[in-house]
Amino acid sequence: MSYLNFISDEDLRNHIKQTLATYSETIKSINLAKFNSNLIDPIKLTFDSNVYNKDMETIIKEEIARQRDKTNTNAIGYFHQNIFNYFKNCEVPNHGFDVVFTKNNGDKVYVELKNKHNTMNSSSSQKTYMKLSSKALDEPSCECYLVEIIARKSQNIPWYISLDGQRVGNEKVRRVSIDKFYEIVTGDNQAFFKLCKILPEIIKDIVSNNEQLTVEEDTVIQELRENNNDLLKALYLLAFSTYEGFDEF
Repeated sequence: MSYLNFISDEDLRNHIKQTLATYSETIKSINLAKFNSNLIDPIKLTFDSNVYNKDMETIIKEEIARQRDKTNTNAIGYFHQNIFNYFKNCEVPNHGFDVVFTKNNGDKVYVELKNKHNTMNSSSSQKTYMKLSSKALDEPSCECYLVEIIARKSQNIPWYISLDGQRVGNEKVRRVSIDKFYEIVTGDNQAFFKLCKILPEIIKDIVSNNEQLTVEEDTVIQELRENNNDLLKALYLLAFSTYEGFDEF
C-alpha cells in the first residue's frame, strides 16, 4: 500500500532525502570561527542572560541553535516548494513564480509561496500583490495565489490590500492556505493532512538509516574557555579585542 495517492512513495522518499541533505551543514560541528562569522553581539547576550536568568553557557548554546534554525528554515522552504515537482500538472520554475499549476482546462495558477502569514511587511506585501495582480491582468484566464503554509486559518479568499490608502482587490488574486492549495492540485481536501501524518514515520526511518545525518559535537564553549574561562569575558574579547581598554579586560 502506498503512502499517498498523489505522489509516489519513491518520489516522496527521495524528496525528503533531498530536504534532509540540506541539513548536512547544520549538523556539522560549529566551531568558534563559524559561530562568530556574523559577529556575535556580547551585549545582547549579556542582556539575554540576565533578563531570562540563564547562565552564559546556556545562552551561547541557544544562539548556536538560533543560527542552525535560520539555515534549517530555508531547508523547509525547499521542502514545501519543490515537492510540487512531483505533483501532476505542477511545475517549479527556475525563476518567476514559486509554483505553476495547470488546470484540466489548460488555465494556469501562478503561486507565490510564503511560510508564515506574518513574514511579509507592508512593503513586501504590496510588492507581492502587484506581481500577482500584474500577471492576472496580462493573462486574463489565469489565477494568481499567495499560498501560505502557516496561515491564520484554512482559507481560499480574494486578497485585499491597502495601496496609497485605498483598499484594492481582485477575485483572481487570492490568499490561499496550503491545505486548500493541495486540495486544488490533488482533488483531495485532506491531502495536506495526509502528508503531515505520514511525514514523521518516513523522516525517522531515513534518519535512522543514514549515518551522515548524525549531529556532531560543537566546540564553541571549549574554544571560548581556552581564551578565557569566564565565558562572558571571552565573548567581549572576541568582539572587542581591538577596542580601547579591552586589552585589560
